[in-house]
Amino acid sequence: MSAAGLAIEPGRDVATGLDLPQPYLLFLGDTTEPGYAKTAFGLRDWAPERCVGEFALPGATVGTGLPKLTPIEAKRQGAQSMVIGVANSGGAIPKTWRPALEAAVRAGLHIVSGMHNRLYDLPGLAVLAAEHNIRLIEVRDPPLDLPVANGRKRSGRRLLTVGTDCALGKKYTALTVARELNARGINATFRATGQTGIMIAGGGIPMDAVIADFAAGAAELLSPDAPPDHWDVIEGQGSLFHPAYAGVALALLHGSQPDLIIVCHEPGRTATLGHPAYAVPDIEQTIALNIQLGARTNPHIRCAGVSLNTSALSSEEAERMIAFETDRLGLPVADPLRGGAPLTRMIDAILARE
Repeated sequence: MSAAGLAIEPGRDVATGLDLPQPYLLFLGDTTEPGYAKTAFGLRDWAPERCVGEFALPGATVGTGLPKLTPIEAKRQGAQSMVIGVANSGGAIPKTWRPALEAAVRAGLHIVSGMHNRLYDLPGLAVLAAEHNIRLIEVRDPPLDLPVANGRKRSGRRLLTVGTDCALGKKYTALTVARELNARGINATFRATGQTGIMIAGGGIPMDAVIADFAAGAAELLSPDAPPDHWDVIEGQGSLFHPAYAGVALALLHGSQPDLIIVCHEPGRTATLGHPAYAVPDIEQTIALNIQLGARTNPHIRCAGVSLNTSALSSEEAERMIAFETDRLGLPVADPLRGGAPLTRMIDAILARE
């Protein structure tokens, strides 16, 4: 078990076990969109014991609430690595970040990145790192020799989180469900599919870095045959409705062969993140399309409930929203981070479908 109460088995049939020097300084760059700082938020919330502080550039408006430290100050407080805590559109490392990365190397901090741009491709950074005996660690490297999906039905139980959009709670929902199942004595493992989840769990497959022909096969590899009572709780990516990232969502849906899905949604979000011309679909549409397409590899796929990200609402507003949507949809609805009776009912519904 990790500090978050999760069962993690990064080595079980998955080749991306990680050795990350800890603790971390979280680098926020010059980020102004909270949704792009999800790596920093995820580590703060699910691995707080590994985080000593944050480091941001002038112009950044997003913060984690952790102590603000320079790389030198963080090193003095025991930090071993600086983690790029940003997952922006396209995974690009701007030129404006390079002085901060170089400062971290000079301070003696290893660099951990989940970006699509490779640290070793940044001019001069690899040479500087070698001079200071510093590691440049890429999290977004998938395993070699991934298989093409075969569609064979696998033993064990699987739950996949899906969404109406990106960056609205699929990872947090999967982590919470895995933790709650473990707390009930159920054999459940969180399966990470993105850089933040991989950093939290210590292993997984970065699905958006896998060549398209092998993506469904990677999802099969991530959740292999297991005992009949074992649950793989798989972190979803993207959305079937997303104009850029629908492909990774579909590959996960087909390769995971989920018995159950939980649909994640943020009330009040009307436009797709990064693509404002595209409206966010409603929950019913999202359930229907995931069931339709997921039935191709698991005809018995069902929706176990809806996860609402109510972080923008007060406690009273969230309670009313959850109650309203529960009645309207006829499904368990909960905000995993708020917990309480709604989350208990959702976990009950998951187990009732065994």
